[in-house]
Amino acid sequence: MLRPKARRPHTVIGSGYGCAAGGRAGGRAGGRSIPHMARSTSPPKVGLVLGAGGILGGAWLTGALHALATETGWDPGSADYIIGTSAGSMIGALIASGIPPWFMLAHSAGEEFGPIGSEQGAEPTEDDRSGGAVFRLHRRVPSLGPGSWSLALGSLARPYRHAPAALVAGWLPRGLMSTEPLKATVRRACPQGWAPNPGFRAIACDYRDGRRVAFGSSDAPLADLADAVAASCAIPGFYHPVRIGDRDYVDGGVRSSSNLDVLLGAGCDLVIALNPMSSLHAASSRTLGERLAMAMRSAAGRRLGSEARRLREEGTEVILVQPTVRDLDAMGTNLMSSRRRQEVLELGVQSVTEHLRQSGLDGDLAARLPAGIAELVRRPRRPASSWPSFRELAAARHPAARSAG
Repeated sequence: MLRPKARRPHTVIGSGYGCAAGGRAGGRAGGRSIPHMARSTSPPKVGLVLGAGGILGGAWLTGALHALATETGWDPGSADYIIGTSAGSMIGALIASGIPPWFMLAHSAGEEFGPIGSEQGAEPTEDDRSGGAVFRLHRRVPSLGPGSWSLALGSLARPYRHAPAALVAGWLPRGLMSTEPLKATVRRACPQGWAPNPGFRAIACDYRDGRRVAFGSSDAPLADLADAVAASCAIPGFYHPVRIGDRDYVDGGVRSSSNLDVLLGAGCDLVIALNPMSSLHAASSRTLGERLAMAMRSAAGRRLGSEARRLREEGTEVILVQPTVRDLDAMGTNLMSSRRRQEVLELGVQSVTEHLRQSGLDGDLAARLPAGIAELVRRPRRPASSWPSFRELAAARHPAARSAG
């Protein structure tokens, strides 16, 4: 683990979106300016954190990443570290494997690209466009009772050692939904092994004790990318746990919806965190479902703020981007609904673009972050048949990892 760097005099706070340590806003959208990041002659070491949020959270993340890439010219998939939790692990795995946000946006909207847009040149299906949002029953007899007696009893005996979600996760029955559609989505981008970006981490929790596991790190069990992402997305009580080695794993959101603190000691100069589960902007709650959703978002925001504060104490600059009221209204209270997926995706592009421009972050980041490979940042204007292989472009971003493999 690397030693913390000397603390910097300024912390970047996204205007209207950024959280200070306690989860409160550090600026106002379209109003007060923010401190500019210190300029450096060498590219910064960047961490990208993509939080949990279900199907609609994943859609919002896709739109937000597209806005970030378009406004700055930076390729999010080239980050030194990409930390993905649940839906964030799915989107993170795709960009780490070379699938650009602009392509996900167009593909989700129904565009057809021939062989480059679907597995083995087959015609795209609705499953292909779903981002894994396909629900199929797991092919085993459902079990009754707690899904993990070990976690249930352990959290009951020592509740102070577990996150609030873990106190419930062990008691829920094992989910009935299969994670195979999730794995299939990842395998279309990375058929086997790990992502071309060696800094990708899929955050899951050991179903036996709730311990956090960052798949892709040196101290985690070896796993194919598809299995690790499925484990990170396996919501207790909904999806069936994912077996890797001799252990079962479930959603990393059981520990935290953001897991920003995985980057403690990583030596990052800058961390950009997109977190669909929290927000500084919330309309009044009218129904019981909205009040529960607001309570969950508030808890996620407090956890995010605490994690960000610890990173800032190491001297890391942190930018937090969260949904606006319009985003929240489009998402609603059921984040696993696929009906509004395209609407949320497009609204994410619009709201994050507006935020970056109004806050001045677009210029700050464009000046500091390295320019990405053109085809991975913006859609080429030439025909799809002449586009280069995304997998080859992704490998070119990290030649040292390719040589080691």
